[in-house]
Amino acid sequence: MATFAKASFDASVYAASRPTYPKALFDFIFKYHRDPTSLPSNQLGELAQRGSPRYNTAVDLGCGTGQATVALTPFKRIIGVEPSEGMISKAKKMLQEKHGVGDNSSVFSQIEFVQSSAEKLGFLENESVDLVIAAQAGHWFDWPKLWPELARVLRPYGTVAFWCYSEFRLPQYPTLTPFITEYAQGSNPDTSLGPHWQQPGRSILQNHLVDVPDPKNVPGAESYFAELDRIYFTGSYYPDLPSAQTLPVILRSPTTWGGMLGYFNTFSSLHTYLERHPEDAKREDGNIAERFWGSLMEQAAQIDGKPEVKAEDPVTIEWPLALVLAKKLP
Repeated sequence: MATFAKASFDASVYAASRPTYPKALFDFIFKYHRDPTSLPSNQLGELAQRGSPRYNTAVDLGCGTGQATVALTPFKRIIGVEPSEGMISKAKKMLQEKHGVGDNSSVFSQIEFVQSSAEKLGFLENESVDLVIAAQAGHWFDWPKLWPELARVLRPYGTVAFWCYSEFRLPQYPTLTPFITEYAQGSNPDTSLGPHWQQPGRSILQNHLVDVPDPKNVPGAESYFAELDRIYFTGSYYPDLPSAQTLPVILRSPTTWGGMLGYFNTFSSLHTYLERHPEDAKREDGNIAERFWGSLMEQAAQIDGKPEVKAEDPVTIEWPLALVLAKKLP
């Protein structure tokens, strides 16, 4: 999280290279907002059905460049909350470029941004929010502080939806998964990014948010929420997850091998690695991300039986995604 707040971090590259979230994900969340009993594991029963959903105010915590914020347009007022000034500036610029400004843009008029941490929502009134989301940010939150704050700002029957995606996969090349894991999670600080992720956030993400505490176990929030629902859009990638809560992968991106390198350059662990190994950026054969990328292409070419794979060649990336859902009780 601290890496993204640094002035040296390029928010433009992040916005251009990170995956956008599919409509199917938001449809799933909005359906839960309308009828949480649609999930087989939900414990709310008829009680929640008595609370009709509202679409007045939605909040996106840790909104970054606003990739998820702009999908909340069913709500009249949308607030993106982000601690990084650079991310907010980029979010505003992207919003203006895509949707225009002023009275001619209903989307632009719906959205505002506030520079703040997720745990400090003093700018929001008690029971004033209908939906709170967090996309690829929840693994950084201080949950003992956040759950009571969410209990304060959410109206009765309001919804919480937080999700994170974990280590990427190449469905066309499943045999390359161990190589990817060694690069991203290996223990050697000189040859992998594993030791350079900020912890415990990365481990929480890679562990599919199972470490996010149930609010029933958090002082100040224990009586406000129904039991958490956990959904895993991981397909067959993680067979140890509960099968009843596992659904097919929905987060994927058709791109090129060159586009994949852009994604690699957004890893916070890469920025930390290069800060700790400044000489690596000067190597003639490229830095650690470029060397890994080149090796991936060489192995993919061998699998395809081709002389080489080029940067402009197409490739699909998939990301297993974990979703945590909650409802505030009356």
